[in-house]
Amino acid sequence: MEEAIAKADKEVLAEIVKFSQKNSLKGSKGGWKEFLDSHDQKFGSGLSDPSKRSADVLIAFLLTFTKKDCKFLSKMIKRRSDRAEMERFVKEFPDQETPEQRLVQLTVEHPQYTQHYSFPSHDEDWMIVPLGKIFKVMSSQTLLSVDCEMVLCRDGTDAVVRVCAVGRNLEVKLDKLVKPSKDVVDYRTYITGISAKDLEGVTCSLDEIQKSLKKLLSHGTILVGHALHNDLKALKIDYPRVIDTASIFKLKNLPTTYSPSLNNLCKSVLGYEVRKEGEPHNCLTDAQAAMKLVLAKLENGFDDPIAIDGKNVPESDLMKLFLHKVPVEVPCQELRGVFSVKYDIDIQDDLRVRGQHYSTFAIFKDAGDAYSAFRGIEGQETMDTSGRLQKNVTLTQSTGRTFTFYVRRMTADGLLNNIKFPKKRNALEDDTQDQKRQRTSLLQCYHIEEIEKLKQELRDRDDLVKEIEKLKQELRDREDRVEEIEKLKQDLHDREDEIFKLQEIIASREET
Repeated sequence: MEEAIAKADKEVLAEIVKFSQKNSLKGSKGGWKEFLDSHDQKFGSGLSDPSKRSADVLIAFLLTFTKKDCKFLSKMIKRRSDRAEMERFVKEFPDQETPEQRLVQLTVEHPQYTQHYSFPSHDEDWMIVPLGKIFKVMSSQTLLSVDCEMVLCRDGTDAVVRVCAVGRNLEVKLDKLVKPSKDVVDYRTYITGISAKDLEGVTCSLDEIQKSLKKLLSHGTILVGHALHNDLKALKIDYPRVIDTASIFKLKNLPTTYSPSLNNLCKSVLGYEVRKEGEPHNCLTDAQAAMKLVLAKLENGFDDPIAIDGKNVPESDLMKLFLHKVPVEVPCQELRGVFSVKYDIDIQDDLRVRGQHYSTFAIFKDAGDAYSAFRGIEGQETMDTSGRLQKNVTLTQSTGRTFTFYVRRMTADGLLNNIKFPKKRNALEDDTQDQKRQRTSLLQCYHIEEIEKLKQELRDRDDLVKEIEKLKQELRDREDRVEEIEKLKQDLHDREDEIFKLQEIIASREET
């Protein structure tokens, strides 16, 4: 611990002290302010901002912690020091940036990087993989792509059951089934492709996987993945040199927070789908797909915004709304109360429980109903990390108890604009009545979307007009003030003339 503290920059030490304050951590001389009162007789805790204290004072405080506390504090110091070293290198040696490091930087610059990659890595079962010597690390162009399959445990957390890693040439570096350390309540076989039977006799632990990946990440290897933060959380590994394929491509007509699926991104960039609709994941195939996306970015640039194909959105998804973070004690059929009675709705009884909450789907007869039902819900409208609109709604149970949950659309707003509708005349000739109704519903949904978009543009234009009028008024007020100033200047000039004349009179009288 002492060695880690001695090598750390003052900025890193200040961050650690702030962390100790936020979490009410105390050493042998109490918390930060108590320590200052006893350590510094002159200023005491009156100057408590860690960033305004010397490195010696920060070090003295951190050395008052117990060996147990020091263990995770030293992990935090190592993590922050490595990230600070990377940032400093990029700023001081911009000419030495490799194309691979540029993709690392694009990941770091993504608006959601801090939110996604802030891990509880000081916890005991987490592993922080050290970078090593920064000059050697930053020159490394070695790539390793990783992907995991996770199951749901009884306590609501995810556990890794399979890990795959491939090198730059798509060669397999790691492919292991992993034994969960907790009771599993949902193997998510429809996603993972893994069942309880597949894990019979498996002895490989998460700890062994962490050690294997630590060896593969030596000497500054860049870790690649799609929405990689999810895999790192499940693996409980904190590593700063990463490329997230969900962050390195610009997307056309979509918010910067939108996270495209690996399947959609591969179709738009590589020209093929990783899997067909309804097929389970294959983490080896997914790891290779993420590596191919990085190689395509390195070779072809893809600097212009990419259109994510709206045709990849199943029509069945447009007929659904996703209901999530519902308290487990609330019967799912009571969720109908959030929608108008005019809609024919099927609330799925197949619930996905996660801890104290569950999620399910509300299925409508067509996409138009799903769209208008969402618009009719009262609630605070926000956007999730994938750019999908959702509303935080409040509902009262039949028992009188009030609870809140979220209702979310199944696709981002911009994707609906990309759906290619066939010409109406030819498309409707051979369609069944159900197909005609579904296609008409999609067209209606599309037109509603366009109307809402135009309404927003009009509101934006009105706001712009108001802002212009405000600026005009400010300009008029400024002109009035300028006129007032000019008038005051003229008055001052006149008074100066009067004073000058009085001085001449006084001078002439003195002479006589």
